[in-house]
Amino acid sequence: MTALAPLLAALYLAAVVRLRRRGDAWPGWRPASFVLGCAAAVVPAPGGTFTAHMVQHVALGMIAPLLLVTARPVTLLLRALPAGGARRTFVTMTRCAAVLVFPPVAAVLDVGGLWVLYRTDLFAAAHHSWLMSLHVFTAGVLFSSAVCGLDPLRHRASFTLRATTLIAAGAAHAVLAKSLWATPPPGTAFSPADLHTGAEVMYYGGDLAEIGLAVVIATGWYAASGRRLRRSAAPA
Repeated sequence: MTALAPLLAALYLAAVVRLRRRGDAWPGWRPASFVLGCAAAVVPAPGGTFTAHMVQHVALGMIAPLLLVTARPVTLLLRALPAGGARRTFVTMTRCAAVLVFPPVAAVLDVGGLWVLYRTDLFAAAHHSWLMSLHVFTAGVLFSSAVCGLDPLRHRASFTLRATTLIAAGAAHAVLAKSLWATPPPGTAFSPADLHTGAEVMYYGGDLAEIGLAVVIATGWYAASGRRLRRSAAPA
């Protein structure tokens, strides 16, 4: 992720420059959110071994995806791409990926993957692997995209389904964090203090990210309700 994050930030900013050169508006807070998300993905991790891992887990798999998704990178890319083959190819790819951002599927890939990671021997075997970090990041981005529903999708899930999925995933994440406070991942030997601190980081960090996702959902629902009211009040 150390090499990937600066590349993603540079590509995003280049697309923003392309839009603005042709006179298209793009809110200034979105590039700031994207750059902060890239920075969160490579945040240095303090504390003991397990605590440091959990700081990275929360930053890479929850905080960074939230900041990146709210910057609407897919919308930006579609607007920056020239009309024609490149845009049609990307639209086709997003249609193929639609199943991955169906909220229940994304939740299973994200939180379900964490249960497999931490409650089996997989963590002891792979916790230094870059592939694990890539999975945590990718699953987090898919889940945040599915729940927020900000970028264009072929089939956008309802507010009810997205909110319900967030609540269920948040509960599963909290239960996992509590279980780690009591019992370390199989095959590991972290000190009790390190284990407890890391589990608390996972629990409260998860709460923070889930509150952010809930705010995005609520804001979208409020805006959509306002548009419906305006349409219904408009003269025929």
